[in-house]
Amino acid sequence: MAETPYRKGILSEPLDLDGDAPRVKRPPPVIAATPGLEVEVRGTQLWGVVVACDSAIVTIRDRNGRDHQVKLRDGAFDVKGRQVSLARPKASAAPAQRTASGSVAVPGAPARIARASRLLVEGVHDAELVEKVWGDDLRVEGVVVELLDGADNLLEIVRSYGPRPGRRLGVLLDHLVDNSKETRIAEGVDHPDVLVTGHPYVDIWAAVKPKVVGIAAWPEVPRGQSWKEGVCAALGVDDPRLFWKKILNSVSSYADLEPPLVGAVEQLIDFVTEPA
Repeated sequence: MAETPYRKGILSEPLDLDGDAPRVKRPPPVIAATPGLEVEVRGTQLWGVVVACDSAIVTIRDRNGRDHQVKLRDGAFDVKGRQVSLARPKASAAPAQRTASGSVAVPGAPARIARASRLLVEGVHDAELVEKVWGDDLRVEGVVVELLDGADNLLEIVRSYGPRPGRRLGVLLDHLVDNSKETRIAEGVDHPDVLVTGHPYVDIWAAVKPKVVGIAAWPEVPRGQSWKEGVCAALGVDDPRLFWKKILNSVSSYADLEPPLVGAVEQLIDFVTEPA
């Protein structure tokens, strides 16, 4: 009888009953959730960058600037198409990257969606200087800076804005000294969700340290004379607009500003970003 041919299959070789144990599935790798890391939450549509992480929660900012808090579950994330677990970053000996205000930078983080709370300043120069030093912080926190165009209409603006918890106003004024017009206006604002503070200088220019601008001191300007015009005349400046650009370009960080202004702005940012 002819030998019956058969196809090679799983029984075509001797069984090795003492072979290797079943392969154990390896857990996903663990990587540090450093600020700026692009991640996707598996099984969801959430994609964004890490802005903060503690021992249990990672905060991810999506492309629309909204923050999402996600639990740190094993294998719950994708990074560059690879399944991973996230963990709180370990303290590093390397110095953290800092913004112009001295805060820890969050590289790659999109601006947060704007809060209802606002920061009000007196004029364009105030807004430009705040943006120069605190702009990165304000975008991360979702705080919009708006102009008062002078302090005279502050009470009306506060009433029309309708401040309340979660909708706060922080107001930065020049020349907050005894018996000044600005101080009297500030004293007229009495609302738990409005904070008015500022600096003692007649103009925001003087809140920039003189040596940064290349002068020994800001000139004394007689009472009754426009402060900017008096300063420009004393310094031999023909175009105040060009001189302001020089002042602004000379500022690289909070260290170039007088402490009263730095303290006032930091206090206002803390106030308008405080959880309701």
